[in-house]
Parts: sequence; C-alpha cells; structure tokens
Amino acid sequence: MNPIKELSPADYNKIFELSQFAFQYKLSEADLLKKKEEADRHTIWGWMEEEEIAAKLHLIPLSVYINGKTFDIGGISSVATWPEYRRNGMVKDLLAHALKYMKENGQTLSYLHPFSVPFYRRFGWEVAFDEKHYTIPMEALKQKWDTAGCVRRTPVNIELFHTIYTDFAKQFNGALTRDEKWWKQRVLAKDTMMAVCYDDRNQAEGYIFYNVKDKQFEVKEFVYLSLNGWKLLLNFIANHDSMANEVKMVVPENDKLPLLIDEPRFKQTIEPYFMARIVDVPGFLSIYPFEELPDVSMQLHVEDSFVPENSGTYEISGTDGNVTISNLNTNLSGSEGMHCTVQQLTSMLLGYKRPQELAELELIYGDRHTIEKMEKLIPMKQTFFADYF
Repeated sequence: MNPIKELSPADYNKIFELSQFAFQYKLSEADLLKKKEEADRHTIWGWMEEEEIAAKLHLIPLSVYINGKTFDIGGISSVATWPEYRRNGMVKDLLAHALKYMKENGQTLSYLHPFSVPFYRRFGWEVAFDEKHYTIPMEALKQKWDTAGCVRRTPVNIELFHTIYTDFAKQFNGALTRDEKWWKQRVLAKDTMMAVCYDDRNQAEGYIFYNVKDKQFEVKEFVYLSLNGWKLLLNFIANHDSMANEVKMVVPENDKLPLLIDEPRFKQTIEPYFMARIVDVPGFLSIYPFEELPDVSMQLHVEDSFVPENSGTYEISGTDGNVTISNLNTNLSGSEGMHCTVQQLTSMLLGYKRPQELAELELIYGDRHTIEKMEKLIPMKQTFFADYF
C-alpha cells in the first residue's frame, strides 16, 4: 500500500500543527484561517503512518516569465517531518512523487526555498535566484535627482499595481506571474504604505511599498519601468530624511544604484535565495525560447540521477532561427557536444549563470565551439524573484 496520500481540507489542522512545530512559529486564529485559505490552491501530500501525517509536502501551481514567455511551474513549499520519522527517506519519496505529478501536469519547472541547499541539490535543484540587500544611509540619497513628474501615496489598487509589475517582471527571468488572489494573500500587507510615481504626462512609471519605523525606511517592494520612474521613487525615499536615518531594500543582482549616487560605499550583500529544477528536460527544451540564430547544430548530454528518464543526449538544431530539439538516445558516453547535470542546465537556461563561466569552473564540459554555441543560444537576462512561498 502506498503510504503517500493526497490530503484534504479536513486535514488542515493536522497539516498546520506540523508546520508550526517544524518551522517554529505560532498561528493566531485569524492567521490560521488565512493559511487555510492560501492552502486551498495547494496540492498537499502526506506520508502516512497509522493514518497520521508523518511528513508532508505542499505543491503550488504557479507560472513565471522566462525570456518573455510564460511557463507553468510547481512551487514546493512547507516540506516537514515529525522528528521521530526523520531520516527515513520520506521527503525523498514525497519529492519524487511531486516531480512525477508535475511532469504529468505540464509543469516543466519547479521552485523551492531551501532549508538546506546541499540537501535539495541531491535531488536535482540548484540555486537560481539571489537577493541583493542594500543598507543605505539616507544622506546618500539626498541629492538632486533630474526628474519629470511626481509621486503620490495611494490606497490599494491591484489593477494598477499589477499592470506596472507585469511589465517590470517581464524584464527578468523567473519572475512570478501574479493573480488577484496572490496579490491579496501574499503581496499586500495590512500595515504597508504604498505610493505610485507618474511622469509629466500622468503615466504610471512605478510603485513602492514601504514602512517607516524606528528611524528606518524599509522597502517592501520597489518596481519601476523607466530611469525617470526609478529616480522619482529614490527622491521620494530621500524626502523621508527627517523620519529615517537609513534605507533597507532588496534589489535584482544587476541593480545599478551605486552608479547613480555620489557616495556608493554603502552596505551591499548578495545571498542565495530560491532554487529551481527542470522537471521534464525534453519538455522544457521543446518550449524554451532560444535565441534565433541563422544556423545551429549541437549535442547536449544531460545527467539526472534522481529522474533518470531526463538523462540522455539531445540534439539542438535549426536554420533561419527555428530551433528544434531531438531526443537522440540515453547514451551519455559520447565525447562530442556539451555535458552537464540537470542542475547546471537549469542554471544556464534560466540565465543565472552563463555556459562559459560554468565551463571555466569545470561544472560543465565540452569542446570550445559547442560551449560558444550554447552561449549564443541562451538569451542574456537577469534572474529575479520578488516573491516568497
């Protein structure tokens, strides 16, 4: 008998009892109700022992932008095991079950926020998103910003926020496509201040969600569509100089703020954030928007020890910009072409790391010409994930 069972709303109290224990938090009645509402979109599996939940895993159906195209993904969340059942392979089996389900449902990619990077690397996930943290003295932002337009504080306006966010998110790889429920449940916090910037034609160019407390201006979300919008929001932050001494914010890894301000020597740290994994290698390759090259032909050898059916040799070929993928065989012994694991393939195709830098580190290998072809095939686009689950 399969010990893995799909759980239902009738199991929510047991599910969140385990979550509160494993992740060391306490839910009020209102918070528990909110968690249950959020869980309605999840598929939740439990490893059952004598009809009790010994371990569990949540899968959230989501979609993200990759090179401007929308991909369905599975977000793995709230993986937990009661201590007396740990180190018995339950999570491994739950992950395998979730990967099989995702493939069957067309979710060719998976995200998760790891409690341990080495643990999830064993099962094919790889770091694909970093967070760049700024702690900026308010004085550093007090300069003359050359702007046209204004910033207005605003009540919640999901339609406006969504329009701005969507245009912003498409500039990056891996950013979430948000629906109204996600905005309400996961983005818009009750006590957060909100403001929108407009150009001199009254066109919205960005927004900021923020809090000011204990002399600190904390940016919750910072989204802009133009240099003018960016500067308008920076000037808006600087106008809080009588209330705050420093500014804290998270930005994409390629953020260029230090080039804009007179004193760029402020605290900047980069930390690994979310991991990703290609669930279905042939399925993902077949829909991935490669760069349009006039002529290309190369072999790609992929190894996936946790999902062996992904392992194989793939032919990437095309003329006049039309790229096609052929699954040749499962023989990885050929010396021609490029060799990589599913982890490094995910890293490359999302744009987190480039083929040439991975080859220099001997994390992938192959002849120079094939590496150069792959470098040209993969669009240059920064990864960024502004959400959490």
